[in-house]
Amino acid sequence: MRRVQASAFLSCAALRGALLRRGRLSATTALFHHPSRRTRGQSESQKPIFELADGATIKNVIIGSPAADGIHCKGSCTLINVWWEDVGEDAATFKGGSSANYTVDGGGARPASDKVFQHNGGGKLTIKNFDVSNFGKLYRSCGNCSTQYKRTVVIQNVTVTAPGKVLAGINTNYGDTATFSGITIYGDSSRKISICDRYMGNSSGAEPVKTGSGPDGTYCKYTSSNIVYK
Repeated sequence: MRRVQASAFLSCAALRGALLRRGRLSATTALFHHPSRRTRGQSESQKPIFELADGATIKNVIIGSPAADGIHCKGSCTLINVWWEDVGEDAATFKGGSSANYTVDGGGARPASDKVFQHNGGGKLTIKNFDVSNFGKLYRSCGNCSTQYKRTVVIQNVTVTAPGKVLAGINTNYGDTATFSGITIYGDSSRKISICDRYMGNSSGAEPVKTGSGPDGTYCKYTSSNIVYK
């Protein structure tokens, strides 16, 4: 594995600019750091390591420890085999409009004291073939963004290792749905990790109210056969 510091690849700002213009970054499993953004904190003002324009793809990248605010997708985007050594605020934030499609295929993240994937825009996010361990929430549909959307998440073929709190949190009052299949959970014999939590979201910035958890066939879509404990 090759370790790449900011100064070794034009500067992180220049690399992000190139990614925005060309729409694709593929590395030979390179490890990226940005010394000026080295924080594990939960500050909402942190800047991302990478910003992806609408339609961009990032592939075969390890984001080093710690990862600040990770990746921001401005529109539809694809993340293939991206790994986070130590999630900061969020691993990736999705900010596209109501028709955006985002895909996370492969890769993994650990640890994440709060969220791994934050969905602030609209559209559909598919998370597949992903590994997550020692986390707060794998996915959260923004509960109090000033502009709210109906959001869809599909989580399939994901390996989960405890400890963790929640795989997905969604806002039923905006019509969010979360669909699960092929989920394997290790080290949670007492089944403390919640698969799907339902909230009443808002656009005022207030703390959203949790209204329930578990499968309901409408918003949280899965059965016991979709979740395997080992």
